[in-house]
This record gives sequence, structure tokens and C-alpha cells, in this order.
Amino acid sequence: MIVLRGIMIFNIIIFPGYYVPHIGGLETHVDEFVKYLSEDKEFNIYIFVPNIPKYKEFEVRYNNVKVYRYPAFEIIPNYPVPNILSIKFWKMFFSLYKINFDVVMTRTRFFSNTLLGFLFAKLRLSKIKVIHVEHGSAFVNVSSRLTNKIAYIYDKTIGKLIFRESDCVIAISKSVKDFILENFLDDPNIPVIYRGIEIEYIDNIPEDKEIKEKFKDKIKLCFVGRLYRWKGVDNLIKGYKLLPKKIRDRTVLIIVGYGEDLEYLKELSGKYLNKGIYFTGKRDFKEAIGIVKSCDIYIHPSYRGGGLSTSLLQAMCCGKPVVASPYEGGDEVVVDRKTGILLMDNSPEEICRGVMEFIENRELMVQCGKEARRFIEENFNWRVSVERYKEILRDLVKG
Repeated sequence: MIVLRGIMIFNIIIFPGYYVPHIGGLETHVDEFVKYLSEDKEFNIYIFVPNIPKYKEFEVRYNNVKVYRYPAFEIIPNYPVPNILSIKFWKMFFSLYKINFDVVMTRTRFFSNTLLGFLFAKLRLSKIKVIHVEHGSAFVNVSSRLTNKIAYIYDKTIGKLIFRESDCVIAISKSVKDFILENFLDDPNIPVIYRGIEIEYIDNIPEDKEIKEKFKDKIKLCFVGRLYRWKGVDNLIKGYKLLPKKIRDRTVLIIVGYGEDLEYLKELSGKYLNKGIYFTGKRDFKEAIGIVKSCDIYIHPSYRGGGLSTSLLQAMCCGKPVVASPYEGGDEVVVDRKTGILLMDNSPEEICRGVMEFIENRELMVQCGKEARRFIEENFNWRVSVERYKEILRDLVKG
């Protein structure tokens, strides 16, 4: 901490698993967080992150947020590791030691970059305070049993160490806090700080006219997210197949995103692929929001896993009626038959039931869309959330 012209300046470095232009909820969470935090000149912010996908090795964003992207690769999909054989990686990493940081912030326990940040803070003569922000609400669950087993062992050893030795732990949702308390810490005072939503920015994105026109006579169901196991897209496809034929024939399912399960999900779609079920592939943020706006119902089919689905919140911000499993934050933002249809679980049968309830009750569908929008406006404000982060940061540094 330094004092400049009477203002105390805190140097903060964040080690996220991924960062923009990589697409995902964690990435937008961190990016929007630093955008609003950097408006306060009291905080000098750095980001150290894997360079995946390949992008600028250094850039300055917003109000002097300095981003360093180091050489890395994915040993398995969605889990990047630093390229320790690269001289450039070591040069970039050791250059951080020239800066007098007050706080290291890590995000999500199972990323290698979280461990890197933790070690950077702790393995030195003058230790740096660590804030760990957790985004996950379950153990890793992908298609590979071996990967799941290795990840579980990692969580129970390295993950537990990160939780217990961090100076402050923050959960991004109540489900994340419950997961932490059940598996890693016994501290009921862990704060829950929800992310904000860039409402004005989303409002200014136009709907996708091509999707709207192409399926103008259809009921359009939509999902946006990475295509890997815990997102539950397999059950969404199975749920679509369970719709009564007369309903299914006038309904399309549009799946936006990419991931390791893409080919499996296309195969699972069977005869409905491109004849009822459509995969758009990877789309940027504006394109994805435009597609959501052009659709009628948003489906949140997640298994237990993530902390709070950004795509779900964004769909609600767009005023879309949502059919949601209770997982990945669904039961924290969807009040049944008020802000959406809250399912008992993410089974195909429940997904089918939820979709049918909206299709058979147009009035409920419209009302839930309006209430969903109002709920986001009242509860997901970045300025309020960032103020809570600021209080924690100040107390931690001064304590």
C-alpha cells in the first residue's frame, strides 16, 4: 500500500482460470468486476492469466487495469496449465515480483492459475494477503471418470489447502457457500457476494433477426453455455424429444456454445439434428444475447456444479421466461411460477414438464418474463457488489 497525493493506493493482482476473450461466466464476472472496481483510483489492478485463446500478451483495459497473458495450454479441455518450458512464462511470472502487491485474488479452486496465485502470495519472505473467490458448487464432473477422480483428489488436498490458508474466502452464491461449508471449511461467516449484470449494455443489443425470421412460426427454446457434462444439455435434448409430437413439431431447440461434448450431443440429437435441434457453434457475447432475445423460452438444465449461471441471469435480464433446474444457482434466482418455472431436478421428464407448462399457459409465460427482468434489476447491481468487495479489501490490508 502506498499513499499518493493523500490517497491510499492498493495494488491488487487477480489470478483467474480464464479471462476475456475466452468466453464464459467466470470470464465476464472477472472482467465486469475489474471494470467497476477500477473506477475507484484507490485500487491499482493487475490480471495474470493463461493466454487462451491466443491474444495480446499485454493490454490495458478500462481505468488502467493491466492484463498479462502468459504462455499456456489445455492438458484437458477447459483446464489450462502454464507452459513451464517457455522462457517467456518465467520472465512474465518473475516480473511480478518487482511490484509491491497488497492482495492476491484467486478465483475457483481447481484451476492451476489459482494454485499459481496462491504460491505467489505465500512462498515469499513477506507474504501477501489472499482473497479466494469460489465459483463452484460441486466437484468436477466431466465425461472422463479418470479426470473426475484426479480432480476430486486435487480438491481434497490442494483445494482444501487453498481454502484453509486464504485470508478471506468469498462465495459467489449461496449454493457455493453451502458446498464450501460441507467440504472444506467450517465458517458460517463466509460472505456471499453476487455478481452484477450489465443491464444497459444488454438492453442495447438487438435480437437476432435471422433466427427470428427463420423460425417465425415456431416456439423457440434456447440454451447458451459451454457444452460439457455439468451443463445438462444431454437432458435438455432428451427432454425436447419427450415433448408431445404436436408440440414438438412446432418447437425448435437452439443450442448456443461449444465444448468437449459437442459431437456427442449432435449424435444424441439423432433425427432431430437440424430438423428441430440446431447447434449454432461458438458465438461472441453480443451474438449470443441476440439469439436469446429472438427466442421465446430459455432453458437452464444444469447438473450440480457451477456457482451461479451467468447465462441464466442474462436471459432473465432479457425478460425471457426461464425453465430452470435448481442447480448452478437456479433455486436462488428462480421463484416457481413467479420469475420462472423451477424444476425439482434436471431430469428430461422435469424439463419437458416445465416447457409444457409455459406453452400451455401463455399468460404465465409473459408474466414470468416480466418478473424475471424486475428481479435482476433489483438484485444484481455491480456497484452494490463492488462496494462490498472494497470493504473486504480495505479491512484485509489494514488489518
